[in-house]
Amino acid sequence: MQFFDRLLLENRAWADNMKASDPEIFERLHQGQSPSALWIGCCDSRVPAEQICNAKPGELFIHRNIANLVHEDDANVSSVLEYAIHALKVDHIIVCGHRGCGGIQAAVAGGDALQALPYVDKHLGQVKRLVAERKEELARFSRLSDKVDHVVELNVIAQVERLSSLPLVSDSWEARRAPSLHGWVYDLATGHLEEVYRREAEWADQNWQQAAAG
Repeated sequence: MQFFDRLLLENRAWADNMKASDPEIFERLHQGQSPSALWIGCCDSRVPAEQICNAKPGELFIHRNIANLVHEDDANVSSVLEYAIHALKVDHIIVCGHRGCGGIQAAVAGGDALQALPYVDKHLGQVKRLVAERKEELARFSRLSDKVDHVVELNVIAQVERLSSLPLVSDSWEARRAPSLHGWVYDLATGHLEEVYRREAEWADQNWQQAAAG
């Protein structure tokens, strides 16, 4: 059986199983979506957002690109942000990187690795600048894999900070609306997610701290 034929058969089996556990699920999904979060993740095939969060269809609005980047001049990510914030009114935006990211590794390793992939090379420009800025910090790591995983975290933090400076987000915060921003890292070796950074509007952060204090 060809791979694509198997995918079609698996789709039918999946749909049947979903209806068996929740007979009205597709009728509800057909009516519209109201996800709680926008997920900005890497398009690595080993990091499927819904599966690793055990999320149901309709719970996550998803944008994926190599190395989970936010480019201010990227109409794709800007349109996704605009729709998520203004139309879907999501409460959260999650930027999720993953350890062992190939895009991050290419940026860290440097050299000629990206010469044959000019579009990828251009896309990763901000990661390469981040690596250059943190050169002394990265020098303390002897293994490439450790450097890569450290930059994975730094990159997630940088993307959350970049999101917080975009008018789409800052204007929403000034209007005292969501979203809160979360930086997560997924570990391929364990299947676990970890929050490494969080950013919220000042008023929302104060409310969260007061609630946490009881």
